Amino acid sequence: MKWITRSHVHVDRVACPWLIKRFVDSQAEFIFVTSDIVQEIADKDGAIPFDVGDVELGHKDGHCSFISIIKNTI
Repeated sequence: MKWITRSHVHVDRVACPWLIKRFVDSQAEFIFVTSDIVQEIADKDGAIPFDVGDVELGHKDGHCSFISIIKNTI
């Protein structure tokens, strides 16, 4: 499956792909694009967006995306 997030990787965007690849989807492919086109590319390619505003696997209730992925996929 394809996963998509913002470019300019920081701690959360390094940890999340590791978590996904290790525990959620061993065949994961990651796409990094500018934040303004994440949803457009996700819709076009059928990719799962993470660590982006207003997505299920983003920052929620004061927690980072890593925690959202754990709560929603594992």
